[in-house]
Amino acid sequence: MVKRTRLTAIAGVGTVALLALTACSGGATTGSGSNGKVTLQMVESLTNPDRTKLIRGLLDDFQKANPDITVKLVSPPTEQADTTIQQMLQSGKGIDVLEVRDITVGPFSNNHWLYDMSGDLKSWDGWKELTDNAKSAADSKGKSWFVPYGFYGLSLFYRTDLVKQAGFSAPPHSWTDLLEQASKIQDPAKNQFGYAFRGGKNANSNVVAAIEAYTIDDLDVKNAFNLKDGKTIFSSPAAQKAVDDYFALFKKASPPSAVSWGYPEMVAGFTNGTTGFLLQDPEVIATVSASSLKQDQWNTAPLLVGPSGKAAQPLAVAGWGVAQSSAHKQAAVKLVEYLSSAKPATTFAQKNSLVPIIAAAAKDPFYSTGPWSSYVTMTQHPDTYVNVQQPRGVSWWTEWIQKSDQDVQSVLLGNMSTKDLLKSWDQYWTDKQKKG
Repeated sequence: MVKRTRLTAIAGVGTVALLALTACSGGATTGSGSNGKVTLQMVESLTNPDRTKLIRGLLDDFQKANPDITVKLVSPPTEQADTTIQQMLQSGKGIDVLEVRDITVGPFSNNHWLYDMSGDLKSWDGWKELTDNAKSAADSKGKSWFVPYGFYGLSLFYRTDLVKQAGFSAPPHSWTDLLEQASKIQDPAKNQFGYAFRGGKNANSNVVAAIEAYTIDDLDVKNAFNLKDGKTIFSSPAAQKAVDDYFALFKKASPPSAVSWGYPEMVAGFTNGTTGFLLQDPEVIATVSASSLKQDQWNTAPLLVGPSGKAAQPLAVAGWGVAQSSAHKQAAVKLVEYLSSAKPATTFAQKNSLVPIIAAAAKDPFYSTGPWSSYVTMTQHPDTYVNVQQPRGVSWWTEWIQKSDQDVQSVLLGNMSTKDLLKSWDQYWTDKQKKG
């Protein structure tokens, strides 16, 4: 899986990249010859060599089953990809199938660049094989701008040996449990710390996860930064308790250097045995499995719950969509349906450490045993681990990430109180949402 820092908006790139890409396909839209053969161009966003190779293999299998369709795969560098895709969509050339993410589906669909597949999917046999979360993500007020290929969701990684040594028979279930166990594990003299705290890039995400867990009963699940009454979650009295508990993890149960830890440092702190707990996405399963930790030394547990015994699971999602400008929508939809069907979709999810979109995958030993089982548990108990949607598609999301990360850093350095942090975040989201 792609780490959560990749799910924030990314830097732009000039039109030179677009011209180079369209030149690769003859500088024109894809087409079909007199023999009825169709050529599609597909563009991915979260590019890396192994992933590109995997996608290419799936496309080759599709071509074997559909000899009249050829698929060309374009793989821009990740840091440029979303802007490149946007430019290609704007030009209306050289793009048929594309990777659509929760942070791009809003602007792409609002600009009428995406094709609504809802009518096509009604007759697709694969629809009934999808999980409820996948069906929900594919349905945007009756329209289907993309079919998800998997989800990115948080779980708690924990050292089974350290938990046992600290006198606990099970991993933490709640945020307060985590603070108790991590504080007990903490022993700086042994270079042993409780929690891999996120103080650097994207530090805001785990603070928000705690706030959402503490406000879950009053949460607007369609916009998890708001309460049901329209106020922001940061205005809730429960949010104050959440942030106080969360920042106590840094003071009582984390290494001092975690003040600047981002994704790499957090994961390294857990895999090298320095920390006992880590809150992260499922891609880390593969990283921990390949580390020096033995199989019986670690596992995962479901996302931590708040005082009411529930957690908000803000599943990040991405998938495959079709460009409105495509001259071959039928063939393009056929490709999306193929990639979203049981075998290709499960293969893609497993290879990329994604929460799967296929319901039957929960019975696969790959997911039903070991560290993946916590994700199955959360999927099977939606009343406890409530699937919510964060407003990642808003135009100010990148600005929010930068502001909120700076504020978290200010709290850690003692330059801002948690009360002032919440007041600032409440004012920010109240003002932004009023302006639209």
